[in-house]
Amino acid sequence: MPVDIHPANNPVILLYSVDPDWTQDEKDEVIHLTTQLGHALIDLGHPMVLVPIADDDIASHLDCFDPADHIIFNWCEGLPGIEHSEWLVAKRLEMLGFTFTGADSETLALAQDKYRVKVLLDQAFIPTPAWRIFHSPEPCDWNIFPAIVKPMNEHCSMGITQDSVVLNPTELRNRISFVLDQYCQPALVEDLIDGREFHVSVWGNETLTVLPPAEMDFSFFSNVKDRLCTYDSKFIPGSEHYEKIETLLPAPLTSNETEALERVCKNAYVALGCRDYARMDIRLRDNIFYVLDVNPNADISIDASMACAAEVAGISYGQMGSLIVRMAAQRHPVLGKVRKTTRKKTKKL
Repeated sequence: MPVDIHPANNPVILLYSVDPDWTQDEKDEVIHLTTQLGHALIDLGHPMVLVPIADDDIASHLDCFDPADHIIFNWCEGLPGIEHSEWLVAKRLEMLGFTFTGADSETLALAQDKYRVKVLLDQAFIPTPAWRIFHSPEPCDWNIFPAIVKPMNEHCSMGITQDSVVLNPTELRNRISFVLDQYCQPALVEDLIDGREFHVSVWGNETLTVLPPAEMDFSFFSNVKDRLCTYDSKFIPGSEHYEKIETLLPAPLTSNETEALERVCKNAYVALGCRDYARMDIRLRDNIFYVLDVNPNADISIDASMACAAEVAGISYGQMGSLIVRMAAQRHPVLGKVRKTTRKKTKKL
């Protein structure tokens, strides 16, 4: 894989959320995972400071840092106490003049709205399951079954359980009503692509690299309602989905399948304006790869799919983090120029 993995000594602020409302175990886990990334970057030579955000006042936490001297590694899921505020973190960093890793505020806001994502995918002729947005369970003229019902503005499989898969109009109406009442937002109804599922990490800007795909193997489950990645499968150890869904990495694919999958993922990455890195959730049916979701702020914990895929590609956790930092550094108004000047001088030598 043509990836430059040599470290660059860009000073990094590792910014992460610690919500006061989380349990102590949740706080400890986030601090542990963040420290792992911080140490991995320090080991490669990056000057590093970790800055936790426990309230919505990012500016006060960063007022002692000069944007001209630092790159922020944005690992915030949002501002504590403000729902769906992932994009707002990026917006405030932009207003403060900081260069940061990952997607900008516009793309993060877009990704939160599944309606807008589906429209963009359709406009770009990128395969995505047939869909419709429901603001009310009536009139319910949807006739594609099995179908899956999701909250329109949630991520991380929030609201996705076995009951999300519906097999008839009655189940559909009931689940739409549940989403409307429970999440106070419209319901996205999609054709359930009952096929192989892949989580595919992509990184880059001008040139994109697709990492080895991970397949979620549902072989243990015979019921169509069980063959999906639920919230439990990602976050609840001991749950049946967490324990019984196997991860195949790299996924067993033919060369033609790999080429088609990479093409779809790159097209989706560009269509949504992703930057530096993202993860695509894809399903395969009848030789067509369908984009289920695009996550421009994907989990990059050491045990998450992107880090695992990078390791399969021969890239260590620290090297992955350093690469992301250096992609952001290319946008930095000062450090980016220094790096370009250094590269030119090296070439002359």
